[in-house]
Amino acid sequence: MARTRFRTWTTRFAVLALAAGALVPAPAAADPLPEGSADHFAGSQIEKHEGSTRTSRSLAPVGEVPGMDVSSHQGDVDWQRSWNDGARFAYVKATEGTGYKNPKFAQQYDGSYDVGMIRGAYHFALPDRSGGAEQADFFVDNGGGWSADGKTLPGAMDMEYNPYGDTCYGLSQAAMTQWVLDFSNRVVARTQRYPTIYTSTSWWNRCVGGSVHFGRTNPLWVAHYAEVLGALPIGWDFQTIWQWEAAGLFPGDQNLFNGNADQLVRVALG
Repeated sequence: MARTRFRTWTTRFAVLALAAGALVPAPAAADPLPEGSADHFAGSQIEKHEGSTRTSRSLAPVGEVPGMDVSSHQGDVDWQRSWNDGARFAYVKATEGTGYKNPKFAQQYDGSYDVGMIRGAYHFALPDRSGGAEQADFFVDNGGGWSADGKTLPGAMDMEYNPYGDTCYGLSQAAMTQWVLDFSNRVVARTQRYPTIYTSTSWWNRCVGGSVHFGRTNPLWVAHYAEVLGALPIGWDFQTIWQWEAAGLFPGDQNLFNGNADQLVRVALG
């Protein structure tokens, strides 16, 4: 993997605002399936829509710190085995929309911490179901908090293809940008950390674009299942985490942190 420069996220940036008067249109009509009727994990829709061009599925790219992400699909995770295999950080799904909470969250979130990993929680966004601030509150209230203990990553919002219908959830780029901004600002207000943004380059460039430069404030966790990382979403010039494969040595998805172990701790510390 080409080495990109690493930046810590200790500097606080002023919250970026959209042009005065910009309003988010009413959400588009959603699929009749109720929230919580399905559990979507990080990358489930990206792999479905974008596939993988990897030829050596068991061979990790060159990187500093390997990690993983899990959801209820992995059930009770054997965290000691994952640690022994080399995983040093994990993201655990906490919530989806405002109607789903991971029933395995405690075993996964606490178990990864207990074995020594640096871990964080993530939220699968459904922007056509409710507002960004509302979903951020649901996330923070159900596992998406942060503490300056050096073992907790900032919460993450999973922004990817709509599992129920229209790719961009029926929202324009301006409306989607505002939704992401509302989620991010509410998480900052409640946790004092900007959330990591999980996405793919193709989805982000199509559905969000570059009207607000989230790369100045929010760490990037990018999904791209290929031998090399490739282009990053508009607004970022380096990634913090690369999800390079949807399955592999560790349970769940396979990730690489763009830095060394000490830098990973500094990201956790804020």
